[in-house]
Amino acid sequence: MRHSPFALYPRTALISALLDGGLRKPVERQTLEEIRAERGTVTPDRPPFSWVTGAVDRSVGITYGTAPARDGYEIPLRLYRPRAVRDTEVDVPVIVFLHGGGFVRGNVVSYDPLCTFLAAQVRAVVVSVDYRLAPEHPAPTAALDATDATAWVASHGAALRADTSRIGLCGDSAGGNLSAVVAQLLRDRGDSPIRHQALLYPATDMTLASPSIAANAHAPMLTRASVVAFRALYAPTGSNWRDPLLSPLFGDLEGLPPALVQTADLDPLRDDGARYADALAAAGVPVRLTNYVRVPHGFASIPGMVPTSAQHRAELVAELRSHLYAADAPQRRAAG
Repeated sequence: MRHSPFALYPRTALISALLDGGLRKPVERQTLEEIRAERGTVTPDRPPFSWVTGAVDRSVGITYGTAPARDGYEIPLRLYRPRAVRDTEVDVPVIVFLHGGGFVRGNVVSYDPLCTFLAAQVRAVVVSVDYRLAPEHPAPTAALDATDATAWVASHGAALRADTSRIGLCGDSAGGNLSAVVAQLLRDRGDSPIRHQALLYPATDMTLASPSIAANAHAPMLTRASVVAFRALYAPTGSNWRDPLLSPLFGDLEGLPPALVQTADLDPLRDDGARYADALAAAGVPVRLTNYVRVPHGFASIPGMVPTSAQHRAELVAELRSHLYAADAPQRRAAG
């Protein structure tokens, strides 16, 4: 059944119509050269653009760093620290953020509005990982880059001036997939510093078995055809799509950190998130699942056009704060 745009909030329908109507070419119709060119595109941080994406919070400082990958590559990092947090304070937790884009598109700068918001509101250092993209770097490169960067963060609290024994993972769409994979891989290493995982409309099943893939095949912002194209670029035919490095739904979920899963009702990936939340709960992992109605995939990136964005952001901040500032966290301390 073709999705009706009238189910969307009017503001959301407007921006999705503009994007789907020609401002953004669907990935299945893009050449590799067009994909590469789009990766460098950043929405200006000024009105009227910021009315859609949200403004960058100027109370947060932005710097840069790198983390070593296992193959010798230096993974770029974009670092966010609230200016209200003194340079000598090391008691603040860390959020490792993994951006969306189907493992093919996206860049860390485009997520400045969301990452500065999280840094300011959670009172945390946010580390956004610029992992390598497909098809130049097919699976599992992105997952391994995300894991290596997070492991580096965990062992470099002094450099980050933060308490890296308290790390939250956060990611949207493909980044939600990567966050779930990182939580599993670091759990397997033992003594994981991950306190919480916040998964925003995550892709968790590369077999595309979720009922919403068909039910919302023609949804705004993301269609089934685009999902299939992204998968083909990231994990081509012949890949084991049930490999937990690709599909965290099929991994061992016992002993994972608590999770928040936020889904969009008008999204092909809606049931990927719901099924993962159910699987986490069945494995004994504390999980909160919230399905936001009348919104499409990608709603976290267009807060100005989604009436429920304030609720989604408040829930996200509250969940991260409650786990990163839990009573058993180390006492506040300052660098000597």
